[in-house]
Amino acid sequence: MSDPVAMAALNVEAQNKNAIPKITIRPSKGWVPIDWKALWDFRELLYFLIWRDIKVRYKQTVLGALWAIIQPFFSMVVFTIFFGKIARLPSDGVPYPIFSYSGLLLWTYFSGALSHSGASLVGSSNLLTKVYFPRLVIPLSATLSGLMDYAIAVVILLGMMFYYGFAPSVSLLMLPAIVFFSMIAATGWGLWLSALNVKYRDIQYALPFFIQLMLFATPVIYPASMVPEKYRWLLMLNPMSGLIEAHRACFLAHQPIHWGSLGISVAVAVAIFIGGLFYFRRTERFFADVV
Repeated sequence: MSDPVAMAALNVEAQNKNAIPKITIRPSKGWVPIDWKALWDFRELLYFLIWRDIKVRYKQTVLGALWAIIQPFFSMVVFTIFFGKIARLPSDGVPYPIFSYSGLLLWTYFSGALSHSGASLVGSSNLLTKVYFPRLVIPLSATLSGLMDYAIAVVILLGMMFYYGFAPSVSLLMLPAIVFFSMIAATGWGLWLSALNVKYRDIQYALPFFIQLMLFATPVIYPASMVPEKYRWLLMLNPMSGLIEAHRACFLAHQPIHWGSLGISVAVAVAIFIGGLFYFRRTERFFADVV
């Protein structure tokens, strides 16, 4: 016969086990909401990462921040020689140097922001694996830090406007909105590519080629008017097409802003951004394990 005391102890243990609640953790389905409060709480980290990106970019360089001007300026010189003088591409009735520079200015910001944000997670792997913080901070800091380079390069465009006799107009008030949606487009693509780059390192090799192809699919060195009207909407599916055309019109006021084209580009930019947020939030729980 079994010991009654032992049997009682086993019964009590079984009851205690049954009393412990069972917690099942499953991955969330659908949209993973953005924790805006956490982003706000970690705003100082965002400021630090932006400042770090700026300092690292020009650390131990002789010319420093002048590189923000040199890249678009000398690209403009090369494009003017080959596309303006030799190929004689049209420039909507304005001198080709200022036509190309006004497009290159925004394109240089976009391509730089896309390049840095696409590689940002892999480049910050030491942070991802050691501490917790909203992962959105990393690609976002890469796109925001490029705005300083853009602001510096604008000085050259203003000087060229004075040289060629272009006066600022009321359309310049649209500039903050255009730069904002360009940042949205760069951030959206950056979220997609940075998340994919964590798992598939081929992205870091394909990204420069992708950016180079996008340059020729964007009216930077040629006007959108070169494309037949019935096919122009296809060009505007590239979000930077309408934004660069509007950016050029804001500064030069050589033609009115084409609101239809700008609207298509803005809608595509917002769609890419929302899709990038969705994919980034769905995959960020694996970053620390794979990076």
